Amino acid sequence: MIHLYHGDGKGKTTAAVGLAARAAGAGMRVLFAQFFKDGSSSEIASLNLLPGVTTAHPGLHYGRFKTMTDKQRSEIHQSYCAMLSDVIRRAADFDLIVLDEAVSAFGYGMLEKDELLGFLRDEGGRREIVLTGRNPAPELKKLADYVTEMKKEKHPFDVGVTARRGVEY
Repeated sequence: MIHLYHGDGKGKTTAAVGLAARAAGAGMRVLFAQFFKDGSSSEIASLNLLPGVTTAHPGLHYGRFKTMTDKQRSEIHQSYCAMLSDVIRRAADFDLIVLDEAVSAFGYGMLEKDELLGFLRDEGGRREIVLTGRNPAPELKKLADYVTEMKKEKHPFDVGVTARRGVEY
């Protein structure tokens, strides 16, 4: 089954982490792969302590997509495509695969469209796959079995409070 957590609100990655922890607690093998993140967040530190959980993130990190140069975007595209290919190659080893921020990476053209869609079609009936991010493409929503929108009503960021370790990352 394919899960899609999207929207402008807090909680997409948190929901995916919760599902990963639940799956690991049930003895499932979990791969938690992150795009647009460098692997230093608190949720990765926690997941790395759980038996049966493997985490992955790209070797390159340049921060927000909108501030990247064309050269950085090209490098990120190559890095993200390689990571997705590695996830696909290793998929049979896992019961749950989380592709954190893959929705955003897909929307920005940082993943090969046909590769991700083919993977979802092929593997969505065999294992649990979670996609998170903003502004999902219609084809991702159509393939998903679960679609959950996180909608922001109020957030401390709106009044200048920056992200806090252990709460937002």
